[in-house]
Amino acid sequence: MKVLVTGFEPFGGEKINPSWEAVKALPGEISGAEVVKHRLPVTFNGVRKILPRLIVEEKPDVVVLTGQAGGRPNITVERVAINVMDSKMPDNEGVTQEDEPVFDGAPAAYFATLPIKAIVRALRNAGIPASVSNTAGTYVCNTAMFTALHTIAVAGMEARAGFVHVPFSHAQALDKPRPSMAQETIDEAIKRVVEVSIGGDLGHSSLKSIS
Repeated sequence: MKVLVTGFEPFGGEKINPSWEAVKALPGEISGAEVVKHRLPVTFNGVRKILPRLIVEEKPDVVVLTGQAGGRPNITVERVAINVMDSKMPDNEGVTQEDEPVFDGAPAAYFATLPIKAIVRALRNAGIPASVSNTAGTYVCNTAMFTALHTIAVAGMEARAGFVHVPFSHAQALDKPRPSMAQETIDEAIKRVVEVSIGGDLGHSSLKSIS
């Protein structure tokens, strides 16, 4: 079994991105599954070019995407990705989007196929604050989640996929009054997300979209 796990480069003036720090800390094998790690650019265009190639070339059984949601107080497991790019904040290439589809002609939305409720339970049982989120936003994180699920659907793959947002790390919150979490806790959370995501029978996973 193979799991592709991605994090993002820093953005918005930050020097680090705790999602990529957590992905970097993962071992090369978890519960017998090979772990392939990749850092994504915080760019609308880059994500839509890189992720499909990664997924098709690596042929993972599971795709776990991670990103930073500064201001959220806990680990949030995303339920749905929508076919919209919309942000006044430029990406790392200086690009902004307004009401643009991630992919023309694609469904309006895709639901995550990771076991989102089981992930949240596992994190809470480990003493890590976590919840299900019903919006991945309309910035690059949502674009990445939509791109992964759409790529899997178009390719007819049976892979599970989904997205997990992490809060600011303590180091990032030193100069701002925002919720934060220890990087070590974020690291542990992402490892447990992978453990839960690769468990179970992938053959019973089905990709559901909203037309």
